[in-house]
Amino acid sequence: MIEATFPRQLHPYWPRLQEKTRAWLLEMRLMPADKVEEYADGLCYTDLMAGYYLGAPDDVLQAIADYSTWFFVWDDRHDRDIVHRRPESWRRLRRRLHAALDAPTDHLHHKDPLVAGFADSVTRVLSFLPQTWNARFCRHFHAVIDAYDREFHNRTEGIIPGVEEYLALRRLTFAHWIWTDLLEPAAGLELPRSVRKHPAFRRAALLSQEFAAWYNDLCSLPKEIAGAEVHNLGISLVTHEGLTLEESVAEVRRRVEECISGFQVAEREALRLADELDDGTVSGKKIGGAVRSCVANMRNWFSSVYWFHHESGRYMVDSWDDRSTPPYVNNEAAGEK
Repeated sequence: MIEATFPRQLHPYWPRLQEKTRAWLLEMRLMPADKVEEYADGLCYTDLMAGYYLGAPDDVLQAIADYSTWFFVWDDRHDRDIVHRRPESWRRLRRRLHAALDAPTDHLHHKDPLVAGFADSVTRVLSFLPQTWNARFCRHFHAVIDAYDREFHNRTEGIIPGVEEYLALRRLTFAHWIWTDLLEPAAGLELPRSVRKHPAFRRAALLSQEFAAWYNDLCSLPKEIAGAEVHNLGISLVTHEGLTLEESVAEVRRRVEECISGFQVAEREALRLADELDDGTVSGKKIGGAVRSCVANMRNWFSSVYWFHHESGRYMVDSWDDRSTPPYVNNEAAGEK
């Protein structure tokens, strides 16, 4: 494992971050007060962001943390619509999220708390960098919403995607490029396209996210088997590659470990790129410094994700009465009457 910076070096704003995100959950009515009190801290959603976006200004980190917390609540709503076979509920939410992404300020007081919370967090996230970055972030998240729709279809129809199909879809449902985009406001600068598309930078970014997605699959496999899931790398390997469950777990673990070793190579190349960009000019110094910040936080993603999965109550499935549905998801949180 890459040397851990988490939890010993959490963002110094973390205690206030945690407090303000709890208040935001209540204000947006995303979770009822008793559930926030009982579960919010134990879910460790703010811990994840505080360990990842080190160096971010406080207002940037708060916006990202609230957006990330919203993402988890959305994921639970999506799951609940699948479990309870509510395609119209999901289609309605999908349409509303697309609309709110196009015009977030028009949806700040939407009757669905999930839509209003999304609009609020996105409005703040879009306030830090130029319109070019905003357009890219929105384009990437439109793709995430559509990927969640494909997952909805697969899961309601009992379709287990093949390994390569699953991996391509997982890059979207895990929102690889969203979390990578957010490195830039944390660094205080939109990176030029030539830097973002540079093979070393892009590979380091991809591997940090592949690690996170596949490690999540590894840790959530017991929960997802309990819930008769079909969307997990381990399940695809068993179904389409003929592996036993034990062999599948070993294969996912191998892939996770290869992400770590591959990242260490890509990281060195990306840092050499940063040195080349830092050419003695004011602009070069700013861009080189932003690249170093982004790459450092890509590295932090490994330790932050690792600790999150072993500290968050989200993955402690043995304590749930219904192991397919977390106890903090109830009718109010799921948008039901």
